[in-house]
Amino acid sequence: MTGTYLNYLWGALGVVAVFCVLIWLGWRNRKRRQADVQAPQDVPGDLLDSLPQAAAEGMVIGTVKGGEYLERIAVHELGLRTTGRIEVHPLGVAIFRSGVRNIFIPAADLAYARTDRGMVGKFVEKDGAIILGWRLGETVVDTGFRPRRADEGRALVQALNDLTEGETTE
Repeated sequence: MTGTYLNYLWGALGVVAVFCVLIWLGWRNRKRRQADVQAPQDVPGDLLDSLPQAAAEGMVIGTVKGGEYLERIAVHELGLRTTGRIEVHPLGVAIFRSGVRNIFIPAADLAYARTDRGMVGKFVEKDGAIILGWRLGETVVDTGFRPRRADEGRALVQALNDLTEGETTE
C-alpha cells in the first residue's frame, strides 16, 4: 500500500513541476513581448533628503498597461507586488519598493490619480486603492498602491491633485 501512495505523490509532484515550468515560460514570454517598454527613471539623489508634500506607506500593487488591469508589465520588475512607500514632491512622485528597484515618475509624465477597488488580483473596498496613470516613454501605464492608513491615502490623492493641476480624478 505504501508503494501506491508513493506513486501518487510522485505523480502529484510531477504535475506541480509542470505547472511551475509553464508559469515560468509564460512570464519569460511576456517579458520578451514587452521588451520595447522603456525602463523607469531612478529616484534622484537630491529628492531623498527633501521633505515630501505627502507620503504614505502600504502595498505597491504593481504596474499594468493603461486601463488593462490584468495586463501586468513584466519587464523592469514593474509588475511585482511589494511593500513600499510613495512620496509626492514638486518634481514628481517617488515610489520606494522593498526588494526591487525604486521608481520616479516626473510630474510631466503623471496623467492622473484616482481611487478604485483595486487591480491585478488585489481588490479591496471601494476607493481602497490609489491608481496612478502615467507615461513610461511611449507606453501608458497604471500603477496601483494600497495605503495602510486611509487618511494618508486621502492626503496622497490631494497632493497628486495639486501636482497635476486638477487633471487628477478621484
